Amino acid sequence: MDTILGIDLPTWWFLLIGALISGYGILDGFDLGAGAVHLFFRKEESRRIALNAIGPVWDGNEVWLVIGAGALFAAFPLVYGTILSVLYLPFILFLVAIIFRAISIEFRGKEDMKWWRKLWDVSFCASSIVISLLLGLILGNLIQGLPLNANHEFVGRLRDFFNPYALLVAVTVLALFMMHGSMYLIMKTEDRIFTRLTIIANNTSKFFILCFVATSMATLIYVPHMTAIFKQHPALFGIAIAAVLIVLNIRRSIEKRQYQRGFISSSITTALLLILFAMGLYPNLVLSNVDPRGHISIYEAASSDASLRTMLLFAVIGMPLVATYTVFMFWTFRGKVKIEDHSY
Repeated sequence: MDTILGIDLPTWWFLLIGALISGYGILDGFDLGAGAVHLFFRKEESRRIALNAIGPVWDGNEVWLVIGAGALFAAFPLVYGTILSVLYLPFILFLVAIIFRAISIEFRGKEDMKWWRKLWDVSFCASSIVISLLLGLILGNLIQGLPLNANHEFVGRLRDFFNPYALLVAVTVLALFMMHGSMYLIMKTEDRIFTRLTIIANNTSKFFILCFVATSMATLIYVPHMTAIFKQHPALFGIAIAAVLIVLNIRRSIEKRQYQRGFISSSITTALLLILFAMGLYPNLVLSNVDPRGHISIYEAASSDASLRTMLLFAVIGMPLVATYTVFMFWTFRGKVKIEDHSY
């Protein structure tokens, strides 16, 4: 098997896809969180300011999800096909929610009627919450493992996806995004809505820490295979400790009103939690909870070495371009939001 810097090609793609998903979680996480707290703003002006804070960047943030899905399809087609076929209902609901969220942002400002704007406010908030919950639900099921037989065929029932652990992870993801989004909006607002958001960030951070502790305890008790790597490589336990310290730093930053640091800490928290998830899976991409022969490893699912090497070349060129575009976009729209005639 070909290697680069001593690392085989499937592992390089495992790391690359993990980086793309982390980028998506951090970037789309705050605008989903901003949508989830949208109905907490009662004034029309406050809702417009919150909407315009994410308006220039939300669609660019979703590019990371598209690239991540494309990379998964190109590098590990067996995993792509298995996950989509097994979790087809959550993914269909996810796409429907994305559509409703997009049209809510675009349609809200097209008419001045109060009922019209309220309708799309509710749609925007509900779709943001549904997307966050579905991401958590999918993540929770992947952590536990899917009911796959030795031939990687689904042998479970639809209702199995809505198990207590996956639902707990779903609520935790929603809490993380709400906190993340609140701190992003604080950095983009001032005056009355700024004051309102400091209260929301304080409450959502407490809610997230409560969910974080509950999910961590549930993972240790009910999903022990995710922590097996720490027994094999004790040094990696430092990453779990770092995650706990960063979460505590979020609360510390909020109490000291250092919201930019809090936002950076919640971004790092998102990345570290996904790293812990990847560490628990590696070298597998999909786990079976009914038959170990149903596990799908990166080596079993990978495309040919020639394909992986060629695509890696494009990825090395393309990813810095996407990252540069993202930085340019945030730099262009930096500063506090001001409502203008062409605003949402």
